[in-house]
Amino acid sequence: MNRTRTLRTVAVAAALGALSLSACSAAETGKSQDAAGGEKTVKLTVPSWVGAQANTAVASHILEEELGYKVKTQQMGEVLAWDALSKGDIDAIMEDWGHPKEEKQYVEDRKTVVKGGDLGVEGHIGWFVPKYFADKHPDVTDWKNLDKYAKELATAESGGKGELLEGSPDYVTNDDAIIKNLGLNLKTNYAGSEAAQITAIQKYVKEKKPFLTYWWTPQWLNAQVDLVEVKLPEYKEGCDADPKKIACAYPNTPLQKFLNADFAKNGGEAAEFLKNFKWTTEQQNEVAQMIAGAKMSPEAAAEKWVKANEATWKQWLPKK
Repeated sequence: MNRTRTLRTVAVAAALGALSLSACSAAETGKSQDAAGGEKTVKLTVPSWVGAQANTAVASHILEEELGYKVKTQQMGEVLAWDALSKGDIDAIMEDWGHPKEEKQYVEDRKTVVKGGDLGVEGHIGWFVPKYFADKHPDVTDWKNLDKYAKELATAESGGKGELLEGSPDYVTNDDAIIKNLGLNLKTNYAGSEAAQITAIQKYVKEKKPFLTYWWTPQWLNAQVDLVEVKLPEYKEGCDADPKKIACAYPNTPLQKFLNADFAKNGGEAAEFLKNFKWTTEQQNEVAQMIAGAKMSPEAAAEKWVKANEATWKQWLPKK
């Protein structure tokens, strides 16, 4: 996300793999035919963060069980997903946190991608510290005071500077520019993945150690770990226009869906369903918590949610 983003356990990664393998197998062996005589297959990308996995899991379950499609999923980075969407290698991105460059290239200029509507979830990225540290040092929640606590936030990987813990290097963040332009004694350190970042946060919390992390909402872990946002300079329209000069907070981002243009036009009930798919932050977190917290497979979590929320998803189905 140009505002991105983007805690899982190893079990979550394994569960995601199971979902992908199961979905791919079903797609390859499915023989149902659409009106044009082709296989009724829908190809969806699976981002690396669990909230977006929840979208794909629920959409896949309904597409297969209610609409008779076979769903093929593939995990890939956000920018790569846009390229694949343009080429038709995937049919839809269910959760995008804002990629202005790709939108201009593929939606406005090439017209190979179209907007698929609001997901219904508002995302927000920021810098966060644990509440126990903010309670002890209330002024740490103002960016102007972060250097005061640089030594306490330092780790073996931060070279004597305060560490700003990041997740996957694939996530597009503004943090290095913000640090430089605000003149902060901080250094970004990438855990490598959302799962690794979550593991690091959980370790810090268990040991009651201070830490500063790039983080976001919605995220299922927020129900278990009490984090407090550090106030960065207020976001104003255009303050992030030049990536090298960014010195402001991240905006609130209504998360969006995007569809391959040909699929949007000729994808029949599947395309209509994905356009209609819209749920709340609370609903997404419910499924994400089942996957990451309760260690259910994405398929099992989706099935459980679908059984309990028929009134919601029935509205997403194409009108007969």
